[in-house]
This record gives sequence, C-alpha cells and structure tokens, in this order.
Amino acid sequence: MSVNKYLPHVHVLPEDDANRQIANGFLLDQCVLASKIQILEEAGGWNEVIERFCSIYASEMERYQTRFMILLIDLDNKPDRLGQVKNRIPQHLADRVFILGALTEPEDLRSGLGSYEKIGLDVAQSCREEVPDIWAHRLLCHNAPELARLRATVRPFLIATD
Repeated sequence: MSVNKYLPHVHVLPEDDANRQIANGFLLDQCVLASKIQILEEAGGWNEVIERFCSIYASEMERYQTRFMILLIDLDNKPDRLGQVKNRIPQHLADRVFILGALTEPEDLRSGLGSYEKIGLDVAQSCREEVPDIWAHRLLCHNAPELARLRATVRPFLIATD
C-alpha cells in the first residue's frame, strides 16, 4: 500500500527478507494505521540499506518533510555498525531516520520469540502499550535510544488510540 506523501508517514527499509517479515508482522496489529506506513523492498544487505537510503530516499525525504525512515539492519554481532550507519545519515535528516535491528541476525530471535510475524506483532504491541517487553531481549536491548526517539516521534500518528 502506498502512503500519502504529504501527511506524516513512515517508510521502512529492511535489509533482508527476515527483517521485511518482521515489519509486515508489525502491520498485523489492529491499532497500527497501515495507511501511514510503507514497507519497502528489502535492500540485500546492511551496506546496501545505507547506499539505497543515501542515493534514493534522502532526497525524497528532503521533498517530503513529513516522511520518517526506519532502517532495519542486522548488526551481525558488530555493535559499532550502528555508529557506521548513523555517520552516513545526512545531519539535516538524522532526527527523522531511525536505525533498528537485531544485535546478531533476526534468525537468532526466532528461537526465543517465535515467527518473524509474531516478533513484529509483539513489537507493535510494545509500541502501542509502551511496555519494553520484547525490547528487553538481549538481542534487541541495544535499540533503546532509537526506540525512545521513535516512540516520541511516530507513535502519535502511527498507532490508533481509543
């Protein structure tokens, strides 16, 4: 589904199919306003995520001031990768770009958390209810700073409240 580019919305750029499935699981939550989020085609690697972001999506974000981006990458057990990716984000866009992902690979999350779709659904529930449950997992807890920024920024327009 395509979003309205002139209203607040989120584009999610996943590194691979596993991350895409997690993002799609997020959309299964009934409180997520699916018309405000678009899952893009997987990039094919963490480096390709940043290359694609810089060559395509950064200029689009300059045009559409209400667009936010989530880059879903695997850290492959290299915590410094997060800094590498952040350093490549243009400074004037940094407050609208969020980098999230597993410390190792999403495949490692399945053994303790279930299917990719269930993980995505649990992430949505955590966002909706503002509880850290899934984010306390040892392979996800490093996301805490980005998660706090993300919740404060996109939750108001992405999650329906009663």
